[in-house]
Order: sequence, then C-alpha cells, then structure tokens
Amino acid sequence: MKRQLTLGIFLSALITPVTANTTLLNVSYDVSRDFYKDYNPAFQKAYQAKTGQPISVQQSHGGSSKQVLAVANGLAADVVTMNQASDIDLLASKGLLAADWAKRLPNNAVPFSSVTVLLVRKGNPKQVRDWSDLIKPSIKVIIANPKTSGNGRYGYLAAWGYALKQPGGNASTAQAFVSKIIKNVPVLDTGSRAATNTFMQRQMGDVLVTFENEAEMVAREFGRGSFEVIYPSISILAENPVAVVDKVVAQKGSRKQAEAYLQYLWSTEGQTIAAQNYLRPQNPAVSQQFSSRFPAVKTFTVASVFGSWANVNKQHFADGGSFDQIYRKP
Repeated sequence: MKRQLTLGIFLSALITPVTANTTLLNVSYDVSRDFYKDYNPAFQKAYQAKTGQPISVQQSHGGSSKQVLAVANGLAADVVTMNQASDIDLLASKGLLAADWAKRLPNNAVPFSSVTVLLVRKGNPKQVRDWSDLIKPSIKVIIANPKTSGNGRYGYLAAWGYALKQPGGNASTAQAFVSKIIKNVPVLDTGSRAATNTFMQRQMGDVLVTFENEAEMVAREFGRGSFEVIYPSISILAENPVAVVDKVVAQKGSRKQAEAYLQYLWSTEGQTIAAQNYLRPQNPAVSQQFSSRFPAVKTFTVASVFGSWANVNKQHFADGGSFDQIYRKP
C-alpha cells in the first residue's frame, strides 16, 4: 500500500505542471517606496501574461548608503535600485556585479530622475525662495544625513553647486555657504523618510530639503494644503540608476527574471507609473503627457560640476572630507 501511494505521488508530479514562483528582492532607497508599491504589481501581471509564470517581488528600503552596505555584507538582493551611481559602483568593487553595469540598460541604466526641491509650511511664512534663504539665522532646515542618505547627499551638493555658481564662487565660498546651512539643521536623520517624518509629523523645521517625488508622498499622506513646494533658481538632477546583482542571481538562478524586472522600467507602463509618482521619465512621449507635473527648472548634474561620484565621495563624504569638517566645526 505504501509503495502504491509513493508511486501515485511520483506519477502525479510527472503530469502536474510545474510553475516555479521566483521571488526577487529589490533593495532600494527610502523615497522609492511609493513608486515600487505601484510598479511591482504591474510588472508581476505583465510578466505572468508574457511567460505564464508567476513571480513575487520583495522590497527593502532605507538610507541608500546603509542599503548598499547591507547588500555588500550579504543581503541577497537580486536587483538594486538606488539614487546614485556610486552606491552601485561600490557593489562592483566588491565583485558583486560587473564594472560596466551602467552599459547594460538604456540611459546609463537610469530609467527616471528627480530634482531637489524645498518644502515649506503652508503659506511659506518664512518667505523661502532660494538656497540663499537657508542660511538666515531664523530658518531651521531639515535634511537627511549626507553620510547615510543619497537624498541628503543630493541636497548638500545642490546647495554647494548653487554657491559655486554665484559671482566669485569657489570651493571656499561654497564650503562656507553650506556650513551656514548645516548650522541651521537641528537634527540629521539617517534617511529621507525619517527626515520627512521629522518635518511633517514632529513639526520640526521651516524647510525640508528633499526630492521632488517625496513631495508627492507628503501630499498623499498629509494633504496637499499642508505645505508648499519651492523650486530654487538652480538645483541638481538626481539620477536613479538600477542594476542586477550578478553574484546573487547566479546563485539563485534568477537572472532572467531580474533582468526582465529592470527592463520593464523602460516600458510605457513603467514610465507612466514613474510619472504618476512624480519621477521624471526618460520616455519623451510619457514626459510630454505629464509635462504639467514637472515645472521647468535649471539643473546641473554631478558630473558637470563635481566631475564624478568618486570625486564627490572622496572630497565631501569620506571620513575627514568637507562634510565632516563642516559638521565638526564648533
């Protein structure tokens, strides 16, 4: 009887279709939560319709630098979706993915971008209009820690770049300018979502320095009438690169699924979901469709002002760099 039962189970396994349900882990930065909450179900539906195979996606979010260190230390991410190339370059330096990862996808593996903006209280009581207002003694500024958050890093660099572009601007004047802003920061949260909560829930500060798409999250959670978005005279373009983690997908056998997951970011649906979440799409047609959501703003890139992320991290955010010099100064 036992032999017959075993044989029956064996034959059943032969004739029952096998549907492998792959689970991908996407390790990402704080502010991407809302986008991937919308994107993942759309991708899963499209993938199953195309392949006939179900697929699951798990998310991990936090300050970008902390997230990438977790992957470097063993967190088994199939893909990483970050807000700066240097985070992914770190993983390449650890042998987790190829050094030419940015060449594998369009636009240097950047499916969408954002800009750094200033959120102020309803009615803008402190009359904040530009970066120069953030150095006033009466202004309290909320920004995520640039040592642990890509959002904070972009905000820091946006202010630095603004100062460089002023008449007579140079490295010394820029450092002095950013130093005055940091002196007005009452608390440095490790991630951008924590900084948002400090500003909105704890009601600390007069200005929140954050990504444009984070402002939409604030609107959804706290109401559109509770704050205003100020576009400064010039800002930094925050590029959001993505990559497959070669070492992990090789171990799991999930490369095909991981590549499909990232490639779908460039689909019309993926780009539309990005625009709906106030991420600036790369697709020209989608960009045109949602143009009213994205005011024209003069921007600069990390490469155009600072040369490269490697230079930025060495000069500004490495131990003893300009940020440490500013923050430790009494």
